[in-house]
Amino acid sequence: MTDAVRIGILGDFNPEFRSHHATNDALQHAATKLKCKVESEWIATPSTLEPDAERLLEGFDGLWASPGSPYKSLDGMLKGIEFARRRDWPFLGTCGGFQYALIECVRNVLGIADADSAENNSGSKNIVIYPVACVVPNRGGDAPKLAGLVPEIRLRPGSYLQSFYKQETVTEEFFCNFEVNPEFEWAVMEAGFPVVARGSDGEIRAIESPTHRFYVATLFQPQLSSTQDNPHPLVIAFVNAADEWRRKKLDDSVLE
Repeated sequence: MTDAVRIGILGDFNPEFRSHHATNDALQHAATKLKCKVESEWIATPSTLEPDAERLLEGFDGLWASPGSPYKSLDGMLKGIEFARRRDWPFLGTCGGFQYALIECVRNVLGIADADSAENNSGSKNIVIYPVACVVPNRGGDAPKLAGLVPEIRLRPGSYLQSFYKQETVTEEFFCNFEVNPEFEWAVMEAGFPVVARGSDGEIRAIESPTHRFYVATLFQPQLSSTQDNPHPLVIAFVNAADEWRRKKLDDSVLE
């Protein structure tokens, strides 16, 4: 087994997306901070539907569901996220990855098979992700409705997320047109994913699972504010969890 932490990035890499480059970079910022080696690899969404997909995903120590919806394969993204949830693999979802983490848990944990995003125009009666309700003022002309730095994101005291930041309110960058339909907040809670960050008007901005090794999903994109000098604390925590999982797998293989 390699001594590098292997991170699989669920998504369809697009060299024109700032967030995709930022995702790669943020992992290396965290690696430098933790003094470990990180190898990241993009996992195209259609590939998780292949017969050997489970073995492919098992080869990574952590999975990051990236921004970039709509994805080439909706089912492929959901399958990758389902693997992380079901098998308890360290997981981080951001922006579109957050949205699809919610869809996955509502579909597969609560059994609401047609749970979907309005972005997909599926005609579903259970739209978990819907258009952003309050447009951010002073954004660029073609920028998404929720774009740029947004202050006063309130973190739930005692949550894992709050422990990573070590503060109760934060400013983060968004780049999205869709958010959680508040009518489905009950479903998120029922599925075992408490809301751990909210916007100034109570909007859901992050969830986590208290029963998983590491499972956090945020509508904002922590990778966009990570730098070499100031790695993002959430990405550091994710990479650290993946490294601990790598070591445990190695120890277990020695004992077998």
